[in-house]
Amino acid sequence: MPTLESIGKDKVVNHHQEVPYRVLERQYSYDEAGQHAEDNGSENMIIHGDNLEALKALLPRYEGKVKCIYIDPPYNTGNEGWVYNDNVNDPKIKKWLGEVVGKEGEDLSRHDKWLCMMYPRLKLLQKLLAEDGAIFISIDSTELSSLHLLCNEIFGNVNFVDYISWFKKASPSNDAKYFSNDIEYILVFAKNKAIWRPSRLPLTEKQLRNYQNPDNDPRGCWNSATYTCNKSKEERPSLYYPILNPNTGQEVWPKETAVWAYSKEQYEEHIKNNLLYWGVDGKAKYPRFKKFLFGHQGVVNRTLWHYDDVNHTQGASMELRKLGITRFDTPKPTRLIERILQIASTPDSIILDSFAGSGTTAHAVLNMNRADGGHRKFILVEMMDYAGSITAERVKRVIDGYGDKKAVEGTGGHFSYYELGPVLLLPDGNLNEEVGAQEIREYVYYMETKEPLPAGQSKDEPYFMGLCRNTAYYFYYERESVTTLDYAFLSTIRTKAEGYIIYADLCAIPLETLRNHNILFKKIPRDIARL
Repeated sequence: MPTLESIGKDKVVNHHQEVPYRVLERQYSYDEAGQHAEDNGSENMIIHGDNLEALKALLPRYEGKVKCIYIDPPYNTGNEGWVYNDNVNDPKIKKWLGEVVGKEGEDLSRHDKWLCMMYPRLKLLQKLLAEDGAIFISIDSTELSSLHLLCNEIFGNVNFVDYISWFKKASPSNDAKYFSNDIEYILVFAKNKAIWRPSRLPLTEKQLRNYQNPDNDPRGCWNSATYTCNKSKEERPSLYYPILNPNTGQEVWPKETAVWAYSKEQYEEHIKNNLLYWGVDGKAKYPRFKKFLFGHQGVVNRTLWHYDDVNHTQGASMELRKLGITRFDTPKPTRLIERILQIASTPDSIILDSFAGSGTTAHAVLNMNRADGGHRKFILVEMMDYAGSITAERVKRVIDGYGDKKAVEGTGGHFSYYELGPVLLLPDGNLNEEVGAQEIREYVYYMETKEPLPAGQSKDEPYFMGLCRNTAYYFYYERESVTTLDYAFLSTIRTKAEGYIIYADLCAIPLETLRNHNILFKKIPRDIARL
């Protein structure tokens, strides 16, 4: 398999492991009652902060849980003046390159810088993606080939699904130097292509108009298809046979260059089930095959998406203007993201967008939940300072309704807004005492089990975290005192399990006794693994 080599790659291949784990600090919650300090329990999240650190912060709760990821990263066109600096010369990313890639970072080409920025982020996105999930990445021709090779390396080339071409412009660019750039791409990779299946699309109003019932069939409206195929008599001799028009009694043969599409046995079944239509007067030269609306499986997905179906860039900008947002130049249309969600999510899916921009993905999720009563959850991450003034503000207006006299009705819904909090493990290996005990418990339990910490906490066993694969996990931690695993603590254990893993500062029980009771002691903080 071809691999992609770039300057600085060796510095970033494992960088996602070196990124510090930070907790997420909720700033406020928002719902139809407005903004308030109280936690409304919403699973919808908008996170302000570097998306590399934010993605790592999501791992304990969401690794392997995200059904659909959509990202719209910088395209690396070299274009200055965008709200999200599209040539990856943003000071935060330059600082990151300087720290991670070292002195080479100042000399990297634009393309190498972009690859250094994308590599660790894609590694973490791959971890968050569910086994039956898929990632959709918007990109243009500048980095398309490099991105494909990068995703081959991270997701596996066997999990490449396809390129979607999005016809993004309603009119050509007459000032184009070479060609009017009318197409953008969406690169699609599955976590596990062998089990990922996209949903088919529902019929559009235009397609539904093709379903009628001219013969008053009690099974309802139907469309018709040709009864012949493109094979010749020589290629498919068994499909060259006569059939009978029941209305005229005439024997009908197909053309020798286009025989029937079905075997004689299938034809007899079709006759029995009244699936052939011979026209209004019953005297058509060849029959049509009836396909009923009630049994329709949906429209197969195609790789060319026209702006008539998913809108265009001008339409996306108009959406923002209607929302009263004027400081974002490169939004994606809501209908484009809705199309992705239609084929790659279910009504209960978690959807992640770690280059959130103006918040189109949340808008699409809220629209779809309102339309079908679903409970999709969104997680948005935006590193720029407009995360509050544009990204979150748009979501608020979508929930409440917007336009003159709120001409666009609100979707309802809710979210919580987060900032990246402190590092959980300090560089010297000690716990950051400023981090709350619950956040530490979530981290430790995840590192042990790769599962999220179960909700709720037992009043009888305040240090019990959870039972996983018949092992009970305890985190005996107090910020203001030293904890000791001793016989007194063992007497408080109520959970029955085959084995026990117990964290504490000290242990006063002999190793042989621990072994006899299938207890593994882990010392705080020495034995807390780093994510």
